[in-house]
Amino acid sequence: MENQEKYWLAFASIEKIGSVFIKKLYEAFGSIESAWCAGVDDLYKIEGISKRQITDFLQAREKTNPDDCISFIKEKSLKYLTFDNPQYPKLLKEISNPPMTLFYKGDLKRCNFERTLSVVGSRKASESAKNVLTSILSEFKNTDICIVSGLALGIDTTAHKAAIKSGISTIGVIASGFDYVYPTANKDLYKKIEEEQGVIFSEYWPTFAPIQWRFPHRNRIVTGLSKGTLVAEAAIKSGAIISANLCLEQNRELMCMPGLLTNPNTQGIYKLIKNGAAVITSAQDILDTLNWEIKVEKQSSNDSLENLNLNEKEKQVFSIISKDSSTADELAQKTQIDFNELMVILTTLELNGLIKQTDGERYICI
Repeated sequence: MENQEKYWLAFASIEKIGSVFIKKLYEAFGSIESAWCAGVDDLYKIEGISKRQITDFLQAREKTNPDDCISFIKEKSLKYLTFDNPQYPKLLKEISNPPMTLFYKGDLKRCNFERTLSVVGSRKASESAKNVLTSILSEFKNTDICIVSGLALGIDTTAHKAAIKSGISTIGVIASGFDYVYPTANKDLYKKIEEEQGVIFSEYWPTFAPIQWRFPHRNRIVTGLSKGTLVAEAAIKSGAIISANLCLEQNRELMCMPGLLTNPNTQGIYKLIKNGAAVITSAQDILDTLNWEIKVEKQSSNDSLENLNLNEKEKQVFSIISKDSSTADELAQKTQIDFNELMVILTTLELNGLIKQTDGERYICI
């Protein structure tokens, strides 16, 4: 087996060729070793690959030792799945250009690859979108559902953290080799997923940098691993819209979480909804769309408020904020509560985890 694996790794180490090229060779020659050792004349007989691709491959092959490749990966303590490995995710294998080798950190056994939901969205997501997404995913608490995302800032980070907080597994797909942690702000999140809560995948050789084109290219893996994709927030032109289109091309379910009409990052959402994407406002909507059956229990907000023993003024203020974000001045005007007393109420609601202040001014419901 290792004799074959070294050729998969040798192909993966060549930066100038991609998964489509490798897959065509593998299918044409019947084994990855035969593909690696193929003669020039046989390579030119394969349809769908260019002379430039063949030239790049032949030049790189002369400089690449498959035995050195497998030794290098062992030294890095990296695990990997090759396309012919029985553990390779079945859903991902179905897409038109699956990665031929998946490097990973973490434990595959933590993840149920039959109940995978990908979450994509804006890197500059609004606090409202992040809070609504966290609330929806929290309804999957302690189930076998697995959340897939791209470990970017914004919605991706929110999705991974919500999964971890809810005790469900999560898969992060990165756009570089494992020598890089990008963004660096997510270093602790990487470690948490790797050591406790799921798996981090990369199709890239450890030394490959996170250059720009690799991010949208990575998205086909995020959606390809998943039964369906939830778009939490997206501008008209964004990576999330690219992911949405990939989801449709892969014949998977596309879902959207509606947001404020005044937010530019929801324009892409409403375009997708008009074109037929399912509207998601609760975990049950996701279950219905994907035809999954699990029991989801959610405590009503009224029950939560009663358990906290809020007084009437506190309930009044919370009720206003739960409908729309508000400033302290707006709340004072609407409630006619003395401003000093209002600030005490807002502090109480914050301490109880019902609201939080954003941008140093507005209060939103959590």
